[in-house]
Amino acid sequence: MQTILGAGGAIGEPLAKELKQYTDQVRLVSRKPQKVNETDILHPADLTSRGEVFKAVEGSDVVYLVIGFPYDIKVWQKEWPALMRNTIDACKQYNAKLVFFDNVYMYDGSAIPHMTEESPINPSSRKGKVRAAIAQILMDEVKQGGLTALIARAADFYGPVKGNTSVLNEMVYKNLLKGKRANWFGSADKKHSYTYVPDAAKGTAILGNTPDAYNQVWHLPTHPNALTGREFVALFGKHMNKPAKISVVPQWMAAAMGLFVPIMKELAEMIYQYDRDYIFDSSKFNTRFDFKPVEYEAGVLDTIRNG
Repeated sequence: MQTILGAGGAIGEPLAKELKQYTDQVRLVSRKPQKVNETDILHPADLTSRGEVFKAVEGSDVVYLVIGFPYDIKVWQKEWPALMRNTIDACKQYNAKLVFFDNVYMYDGSAIPHMTEESPINPSSRKGKVRAAIAQILMDEVKQGGLTALIARAADFYGPVKGNTSVLNEMVYKNLLKGKRANWFGSADKKHSYTYVPDAAKGTAILGNTPDAYNQVWHLPTHPNALTGREFVALFGKHMNKPAKISVVPQWMAAAMGLFVPIMKELAEMIYQYDRDYIFDSSKFNTRFDFKPVEYEAGVLDTIRNG
């Protein structure tokens, strides 16, 4: 049995499709799970409840923690440490391996221009501090020998993404679709890596089913030739047959907009990731598994067709 905690999020559905290659017993856990594969086992649960986490994990060989809480620092500070603790305890009790789908918010700002699995942990944002703390909880358990687990990290992602969890999809694709200018943060002339969601799901499934991949951190497959914001907008505009117009939002403006638009308040502290090159290096994964990430133009075309 392989179980996805947070099956209703952006990664849950493509991950369920990929896991079908490894098992015919995939348990989907969310408040209102829906089948992806015919043989999927649906398990409705409120994962903020410790007891329901244990019930969801029981009987699992591998557990994938891919839940996405609302993009609100107060929610993150309250829910993430508790969920990580409960998931770890449940995995230890039922002898299940744990795969944690993570982001890069915990890395030091100086590492953003070239992030690897060895980049220093020194978050400069409140959200980054939450992510650093829960990753540390997990790796401490691994070091103590009581848990078999791995961390799979992705850059900001794009592609046929469920919900409004992709900044690139929301700021560029959907704005151009509406005949509006694309929005970008910080600087449109800095390079920015994005992880293609189907590649992230495929990579997560591979790691979860590779015994010697555990007890370490992996960057999920991401194409190395990052584009600038301006180049991304031009690429979307080209294939959508839309004018590639762009508006750049500086940090001070995002903070001011946050007075009226709550999500902008939450995004303002993350703009440091857009005022410099943001290069996500997945060569460790690509070399180990001989994996070739999807090129950006192909990913953009898929976003346009299925986003």
